[in-house]
Amino acid sequence: MLPRKFYLDSIFDGIMDESAVESMKCDIYEKDGFYHIEADIPGISKNEVIVECNDEYLTITAEKQEKYEETEGKNYIKQERFYGKVARKFYVGNVKENEIKATFKDGTLKIVIPKEEKEKSKKIIDIH
Repeated sequence: MLPRKFYLDSIFDGIMDESAVESMKCDIYEKDGFYHIEADIPGISKNEVIVECNDEYLTITAEKQEKYEETEGKNYIKQERFYGKVARKFYVGNVKENEIKATFKDGTLKIVIPKEEKEKSKKIIDIH
């Protein structure tokens, strides 16, 4: 179970079809003070992936476009490989945005997000 602080935000429901989730399956876990996201994005190269973090949300966007000259003269019998744009958006809360690290290898995007530690404060309430 994911901590309440970190969850998949279904902001794209109704805007994007289910292919976004089908095309970018993710594992999310917390370990040693870091959040980890591992996303499978097969058939996508590193330069077709954008990772952005702002307003406590992390967004992964990937876009695969087939070049026109590659389809010219082809008579597809069946085409199952994905072409288009997919995006996933995650609420990450308070994180150290400038320390987020991402790597991409063999169709897997790995993101390590340091958690922002909030100071626990104690306030004495005056009783009147």
